[in-house]
Amino acid sequence: MLMTPGPTEVPPSVRERMSEPMPNPDVDPAFRELYFDVTDKLATVYGTDDDVVVMGGEGILGLEAAVASLVNEGDEVLCLSNGLYGAGFADFVETYGGEPTTVEVPPTELLDAEDVTEALAGESYDVATMVHCETPTGTLNDLDEILGVLDDAGVLTVVDAVSSLGGAEVPDEGVDVCCGASQKCFSAPPGLTTLSVSDDAWAATQEGDAPSFYAHLGPWDGVVHDDAQFPYTQLPANVAALDEALDLLLDEGLANVRERHADVADYCRERARDLGLSPFPDEDAYCSPTVTALEVPGRARQLQERLADEHDVVLATGLGPYEDDVLRVGHMGYGADREKVERTMDALAAALDD
Repeated sequence: MLMTPGPTEVPPSVRERMSEPMPNPDVDPAFRELYFDVTDKLATVYGTDDDVVVMGGEGILGLEAAVASLVNEGDEVLCLSNGLYGAGFADFVETYGGEPTTVEVPPTELLDAEDVTEALAGESYDVATMVHCETPTGTLNDLDEILGVLDDAGVLTVVDAVSSLGGAEVPDEGVDVCCGASQKCFSAPPGLTTLSVSDDAWAATQEGDAPSFYAHLGPWDGVVHDDAQFPYTQLPANVAALDEALDLLLDEGLANVRERHADVADYCRERARDLGLSPFPDEDAYCSPTVTALEVPGRARQLQERLADEHDVVLATGLGPYEDDVLRVGHMGYGADREKVERTMDALAAALDD
């Protein structure tokens, strides 16, 4: 049983939809209709009136494309970080010639609007980047106030919502590019990245020389606004799978989906504490409804192997410095299910007793 924080287990109807005969995305109008049906449904999930683009590539493509599209040579970029992916934005910024300034807080804390206000004092930034759900440590940042501060300062914003979109409400006010992915809370196969794009972001994509073709939003402007051809061959089976996954989510209702995620997250952390384990971070208000990170110092890989070999339950370890100290339960999308989480925690209890 796959209980990782992405890729997740794929529901049967999504697998079946992916196996159907597919239109040629280069010449068949049926694919174009499908594509824009999907972007309309994604806009509902995002809760946005902005345009939505689906690009062929895993979620990291969206993060890179957001930076490549908004950051020009010499631009000053404020990178907000309380974890691996927040810090990773600075690498993308440097790759595309920007000048990153990282405002960092410990991974057990949340990003703070006061820190952003202080960073802006006497400084001018073109773009700011941040992460909604830091999957490696299970943290969910409250970004609304931060986005308001940045909007007032005229700073373009990029939000990584890859591991929260579809399982938690994502911020929409003051966001210029918000990145998602097919393989997380949507429980479709890996292979697609989703981006909501504001009017200001579209304008920024036309500034400077595009440093990339594939990882850039510029070629998509005509697709969205002028009925232009897709810039490259799309992935029709993946788009169809995402369409089916979105139908499952929307048929259930967004409020019900979010409540389901919150309920199983609470149950998972309650069971963990009963086993003597502490969530990382330990404050429930800081924890994501889509993933629980548990502190197991020096035991993560051993427990991961035991759970897979003896109980047929696949979890993820931490990343980077927490690789052997954090064990992660992904209760997102199709895995946000009480029975699945109960089986997972029963298996973890047995593995801890061995």
